[in-house]
This record gives sequence, C-alpha cells and structure tokens, in this order.
Amino acid sequence: MKLQRLDLWLETAPGPLLPQLLAALGEKGEPLRWAITAAEPAADGEPGWRRLRIEAVLLCP
Repeated sequence: MKLQRLDLWLETAPGPLLPQLLAALGEKGEPLRWAITAAEPAADGEPGWRRLRIEAVLLCP
C-alpha cells in the first residue's frame, strides 16, 4: 500500500455533494483526508456548483 496525493476537478450533478465527492475519491483509493479548495458556481442563476476542485491524500493498494 502507498499514499498518493490527488488533485481532482469534480463535475457536480444535482443532488447532495458528499456522496458524489466520496464516490469520485473512492474510485482512486481510500481517502484519508480531503478538502474542497476551489469552486466554480453554476451557470446563470442555477443553484449549486458546476465544478469543485478537490485535494486529497489517498491510501492506494
């Protein structure tokens, strides 16, 4: 097993963000810690975020 640093832009879909974020990180490994470091708002008055930048440290097999 090894530690891996990840820098990822997540395209968000409507609905809760946490399940989307954890699913995206889970595809790469087991997240040990993560943070949202940037966000782009949705277009023209739509609620929520279009893209989120995630920085994480993962445990990879």
